Amino acid sequence: MEINNTLIGELLTQAAENPRLRQNLDLRTSREDCSQRMLNALLPGTVVPIHRHRETSETVVCLCGKMEEIIYEEVAGCGLREVKRIPLSPAEGRFGCQVPRGAWHTVVVLEPSVIFEAKDGAFAPACPEDIWTDAPENLSRGPVAETKG
Repeated sequence: MEINNTLIGELLTQAAENPRLRQNLDLRTSREDCSQRMLNALLPGTVVPIHRHRETSETVVCLCGKMEEIIYEEVAGCGLREVKRIPLSPAEGRFGCQVPRGAWHTVVVLEPSVIFEAKDGAFAPACPEDIWTDAPENLSRGPVAETKG
């Protein structure tokens, strides 16, 4: 398989046809492959719930488009506080980021985008306690740490 403009175009077309406005492509070589590697096509308007991966960090590389990775920290008794927005845009030389293990995070898609994602271990669906479902008022934008280029 080649990862090229044709494949990216096909994934973005599939994302447009998907009610969730996103489409992923599993890049594992077999079900026994205990890694998580995928391409994920995301369109503006898709909603990626705030979530975390307690057992692994996540590598995100933006192949095309423009989006922001948003990192939160949990504040005891107060909910989540936004601590960092990482712009991802290959056209601007901002190619990717590493989401720390256990960090709450989500994305905001600004332009049709395709990302490569990698995590350790075999895929397992997120547990309910790893998806943030608390009230929106328990999200606050704290002092945002700027990410250098």
